[in-house]
Amino acid sequence: MTSLSKTQSSFYRRLYVAHLVAAGTDSVPAITAATGMPRRTAQDTLAALSELDIHCEFEPTPGERHNIGHYVIRDWGPIDPSWVANHAERLRQALGYPPT
Repeated sequence: MTSLSKTQSSFYRRLYVAHLVAAGTDSVPAITAATGMPRRTAQDTLAALSELDIHCEFEPTPGERHNIGHYVIRDWGPIDPSWVANHAERLRQALGYPPT
């Protein structure tokens, strides 16, 4: 397999993280565990979803403190979530993330 360009890897990473959130792997610790990416990369990737017009929000758990909660995809914008779900395995492999 050929190596990804920086643009491709960034795009694929954002799509894959959005897929993980939609599938229930929806916190920074869960994303880092699923992908092996550093915490800061996971946080930056979640923040960067808005650049693709994917509306992702942090939803705090009622009654909890210290930012306990999870992320929710409110709107996929121009991205087809069924395409992403159907190609998630290919994205995961291209990014070199471990099997889930």
